[in-house]
Amino acid sequence: MPSIPALTQPENIALRLDKWLWACRFYKTRGLAKQMIEGGKVHYNGQRCKASKTVELGATVRLTQGTDEKIVLVLGLSEKRLAAPLAQALYEETADSLAQREKRAELRKTNSLFAPHPDTKPDKKERRKLLLLKSQQ
Repeated sequence: MPSIPALTQPENIALRLDKWLWACRFYKTRGLAKQMIEGGKVHYNGQRCKASKTVELGATVRLTQGTDEKIVLVLGLSEKRLAAPLAQALYEETADSLAQREKRAELRKTNSLFAPHPDTKPDKKERRKLLLLKSQQ
């Protein structure tokens, strides 16, 4: 298995931000990574940027994946999309980011307990009762 230092040579690699996000497996395609950057879901060193922004080692990237927001430090560069364990070695998520994600996940879990979904759809009689209730309000 190749080591990460052999894959990352920052002297001769000028890597675009969308390509780095794709290579690190944050987004499935480069096009999706570009859409997220243009939509303001990705910030490079605390600022909005373009997809063509050159990534540097030690930079901080704040990105949104679904409902989660991550803050990562760039540790390595790769032009190729690597296997997940190798791709995870290219960045490091900050401790604050991990704590916030765990906190939000716990809140989502507790919120789903207070708003449970019924097991079945309402039948005709129950639908009529619901419509009657809604019309009275």
